[in-house]
Amino acid sequence: MIKKFSRTVLACLCAGIALLAWSKPLTSQTAAGPLGIFDGQSDVGTIKPAGTLTYNSARDTYTLTAAGENIWSTVDAFHFAWKKMSGDVSLTADITFADGSGKANPHRKAVLMFRRNLDAASPYADAAQHGVDLTALQYRRTQGDTTQDIELNIETPKRIRLEKRGDMITMFLSLSGEPLHQVGASIKLPFEGSFYVGIGLCSHDAKVVEKAIFSKVHLEPLQAVTTSADLTLYSSLKTIAIDNSARVATVAYSKAANIQAPNWSRDGSYLVFTEGGRIWRISPKGGTPIAIDIGTAGHCSGSHGFSPNGKLLAISCSTPDMPGSRVYVVPEQGGTPRLVTENPNSYWHTWSPDGKTIVFTRPNKGGGGNIFAISAEGGPERALTTGAGVSDDPDYSPDGQYIYFNSDRNGGMQIWRMRPDGSNPEQITSDDYANWTPHISPDGKSMLILSYDKSETGHPPNKDVSLRIMSVEDRNLRVLVNIIGGSGTDNVPNWAPDSQHFAFVSYQMLPSADEVGGH
Repeated sequence: MIKKFSRTVLACLCAGIALLAWSKPLTSQTAAGPLGIFDGQSDVGTIKPAGTLTYNSARDTYTLTAAGENIWSTVDAFHFAWKKMSGDVSLTADITFADGSGKANPHRKAVLMFRRNLDAASPYADAAQHGVDLTALQYRRTQGDTTQDIELNIETPKRIRLEKRGDMITMFLSLSGEPLHQVGASIKLPFEGSFYVGIGLCSHDAKVVEKAIFSKVHLEPLQAVTTSADLTLYSSLKTIAIDNSARVATVAYSKAANIQAPNWSRDGSYLVFTEGGRIWRISPKGGTPIAIDIGTAGHCSGSHGFSPNGKLLAISCSTPDMPGSRVYVVPEQGGTPRLVTENPNSYWHTWSPDGKTIVFTRPNKGGGGNIFAISAEGGPERALTTGAGVSDDPDYSPDGQYIYFNSDRNGGMQIWRMRPDGSNPEQITSDDYANWTPHISPDGKSMLILSYDKSETGHPPNKDVSLRIMSVEDRNLRVLVNIIGGSGTDNVPNWAPDSQHFAFVSYQMLPSADEVGGH
């Protein structure tokens, strides 16, 4: 069961100490005895006293002792037992902490790690077990970059696996002895040539020495998956804070299915998303999704969202007597759908701040699409954009002054805005990305956009994309997180009411469970 844990970012406060570690020469150690499957052990960064590894061949256990400020931020300080490898590989272990004097920091970390080099600022990916009920896939994409992670606020797992297949790094867990399974923690991070594979420990307190025991450690090369038939699509619904110093994503739900388009209830208590043509709700903290009653409506797309007062939910679905997607509204908790758009191929995107108008899109015969407005009560529709190109993903600003959207009217796909009547279109972004799905935060200060490589056409799924944040005031843009995604990731307004978090879906093509195994 996913449990609430409000993680602090105290780790980032030690950046000044950690920067000193970056400049300190690496200390390599000679083992006093056999190292089991590992070739060497090293203190990475500043460790005093030096860390140790003890291998018990009779019990096949590895005991690490280490101090070390952290494995986080821009540099690390921990003890690492390693083996140099190349290609695809998996590392699996059971991990337990020895509590010692009882002074343990709740964020001490025992990790399974893939690391580019032994510098304190090296790129890496690890499966980190904290001293509290928190497990995370951590990663640093480039030398000296700020660490990011995907957190699972769960009970301590019994067994953990870190796996590299091509550029995809995935964490698998067994919570209570069941077969290892994916949990929505997967990132794309290349490790070309040889790299370090091993186990590590930090106390999260430079003055305290901690101890962790790694048992049933299994390290093996993996055979490449050669056919798509051996792969399964997994979707992971996550929430993330926009605070650039935190860079933490939390998994709310993960499943071997195609789930799409999360958005947040107006009171922040739950998320809704689409799966299997139905609309579902789930707590941002996780749990079991519950289907929303939408009567006879079905074949729903990922185009849905709440009215400004939170009392109505707009959906884009079909019914037995009216095939083809149309916009309907239902009460927030579900009920009989009320038709809004008479014409088919209509896809909801945004409400006006006063709740009186719904803005939707419809594809045109030329392969593009245009934006339309209609009273929330139904009636005649009016075109806000025209032409054969693409104008899509409209989203009202909270003050009602603008509708933001993406369009290729000036060449590549970029973000635009216009007045609510369609007048005065203005280009907002102009860079080397194909930019889609602008969503303005409830406080009007930030805009979230999904960015493809400029070579991508359309809005395809399962691509390398970036979720970027723009300051509405000065239009500065920054990358918040890089994922595998696209269509389905954030089709509709997905901000939390606090304007500091949003929800999104990432995707992974992973081997089926029998390919993973259960070592």
